[in-house]
Amino acid sequence: MKPVRRKIRRHFGLTAKQVAVRSKRPWYFQVLLAVLFVIVGFSSAYWIFQGGENKSIRQKYEQVMLENRALQAKLVGAQRALQIELATNNNLAKELATVQDESLKTKEDLFFYKNMLNGKRLK
Repeated sequence: MKPVRRKIRRHFGLTAKQVAVRSKRPWYFQVLLAVLFVIVGFSSAYWIFQGGENKSIRQKYEQVMLENRALQAKLVGAQRALQIELATNNNLAKELATVQDESLKTKEDLFFYKNMLNGKRLK
C-alpha cells in the first residue's frame, strides 16, 4: 500500500514535477498552411469580383459616372453664367460711377451758373 501512495504523491502531490506539454509543428507545415490561406483568400476574392453581382455593380458604376458627367457639365455652365454675371456687374458699377461723376459735375456747373445769374440780378 505504501509504494502505491508514494507513486501517487510523486505524480499528483506538491512535490510532483511540473511539466508543460507543447505541440510544435514543423516549419514546412506552417508554410504550407500560410500558402493555403493565401490561395483561399485570392480565390474567394476572384470569385466575388468575377461573379454575377459584379455585372450589376459595374452597370451601377457606369450609370453613376454618366450622371456625374452630366452634373459636371451643368456645373461648368452655371460657373460660366456666374462669371458673365460678375463681369456685367463690374461693368455696370464702373458705368454707374462714371454717370454719378458726370451728374455731380453737371450739378456743380448748374450751381455755378445759378450763382452767376443771381449775382447779375443783384447788381
